[in-house]
Amino acid sequence: MSSFAKVSCLSLLTVALLAGSAQARTVNGCVIKAKTNCAGKNLSRQNLRGAVLNNSVLHHINLRNANLRGADLRYADLRKADLRGADLSGAKLRGAKLQYYTAPKKRGARASQTPLCSQNSCIGANMANANLANAILANANLTNAILTNANLYDANLTNANLSYTNLTGGAMLFGANLTNANLSYANLSGAFLNDATLNNANLTGVALNFFSVVGATGCSTVTPTGALNGYINGNGCYN
Repeated sequence: MSSFAKVSCLSLLTVALLAGSAQARTVNGCVIKAKTNCAGKNLSRQNLRGAVLNNSVLHHINLRNANLRGADLRYADLRKADLRGADLSGAKLRGAKLQYYTAPKKRGARASQTPLCSQNSCIGANMANANLANAILANANLTNAILTNANLYDANLTNANLSYTNLTGGAMLFGANLTNANLSYANLSGAFLNDATLNNANLTGVALNFFSVVGATGCSTVTPTGALNGYINGNGCYN
């Protein structure tokens, strides 16, 4: 075999090996890559640390107790996902959809045929007991999501929609950034917001029984009831 032929064969073999190593892995029928569609798949207890799943369709997925540390879930559709006990510390969830799921309207359907969604009938992603420490949830939609006893230590929730979210059971938001967040009608009973930033946050109608906000700061925080007067400090706001 000529030297040229040998070099050509080696080059082709190298390309094939590189292509094979670059192939995305498949876990329980779910191809782990950006823009994948794994709706309804069961990935509970799987090790998905650092997985790249941005812009993916993941509604109704089972990720219970999964390892998602540092995973990229930006703009992923996680509506009605089961994330109970999942480790999402340091995960990127900017712009993710974590609200209640509504099926796509059928072509030609009248608006009256789409059932109305109430707080009790529409439950978002279930992240009870999940570890979201240092997670980036900026601009994420968590309407009606369940975050009971979740760890949101130092999480970035700027501009996030947390309306009607369940943050009871000692949810920890120590040092969380909730600037411009919408917390209207969220249940924060028993939650810890110590050292959290609540600048311009909307706290209309929130349930605040036995909550803790020691050291929290917030200017122009929307709370018509004045429930936080004397608790939140910062630049003349609610001193």
